[in-house]
Amino acid sequence: MWRIWTLFDPRRTLIALFTFLFALAILIHFILLSTDRFNWLDGPHKAKVAASQTSSMPAAKP
Repeated sequence: MWRIWTLFDPRRTLIALFTFLFALAILIHFILLSTDRFNWLDGPHKAKVAASQTSSMPAAKP
């Protein structure tokens, strides 16, 4: 394992690894926030059902 660190600079490698993992975590969280089931901020969006028009008057006969 120590030979790998002789090829790569440990500081730059770890910074690149942490940057990649942070970007991946942000991407996963945004994907989850865009779904209806896993959106923990807004909650599930209820499907808006079109209100049916009810009339107390009977339909006019032609």
